Amino acid sequence: MRGTFQPSVLHRTLRSLCCPLPRFRSFATMAPMDLPTDKRPLVISGPSGVGKGTLYKLLFSRHPDTFALSVSHTTRGPRPGEQPGVDYHYVTKEEFLKLREENGFVESAQFGDNLYGTSKATIEEQSAKGKIVVLDIEMEGVKQIKASGFPARYVFIAPPSEEELERRLRGRGTEKEESIQKRLTQAKVELAFAKTPGVHDKIIVNDDLDKAYKELEEFVYAAKEV
Repeated sequence: MRGTFQPSVLHRTLRSLCCPLPRFRSFATMAPMDLPTDKRPLVISGPSGVGKGTLYKLLFSRHPDTFALSVSHTTRGPRPGEQPGVDYHYVTKEEFLKLREENGFVESAQFGDNLYGTSKATIEEQSAKGKIVVLDIEMEGVKQIKASGFPARYVFIAPPSEEELERRLRGRGTEKEESIQKRLTQAKVELAFAKTPGVHDKIIVNDDLDKAYKELEEFVYAAKEV
């Protein structure tokens, strides 16, 4: 009715004038951590059982679409449940040797009767997609990549002690005593090699998973040195 005082309307009008609607933050400000400024591949190594796989899988899960694990070439046949192009690139021995002769690997090795290698093309393919490529490499592979001058960053994951590493290996419950002893012997060699000055850019002691992961993430996302 005209002339009738309506306090609710007045209050709503005053409130809209005094208290403007809140602004929504843009997706850019809400987005997680940006891509690392240093986009060189990450070479992660460490003794068997130290937990390096657990650490880089955490990195993948917390930063989706940022990282890619390098898929190695091998001359061995696929095991049950393995998928070509996911677990390995399965090739013949002739194909492998031809690629190696053409300098197509950043590193390669032989275990038993089987050959394994990390191809340059695989790394370049993932890098072209904007991914940071992660290489899970053993000690001899690290030596080869370092010697080749291939641009990369090197991280070594160490156990808090040899005793703790043995406990973790035995805790798996999947290996025979002979295999455990071989892995422990190899671990001593790898730990000694890791002390070589200039071999690794970062050494992380995995005594606490959260702490070790934080160190890895901070290293990966550190500003690139000029």
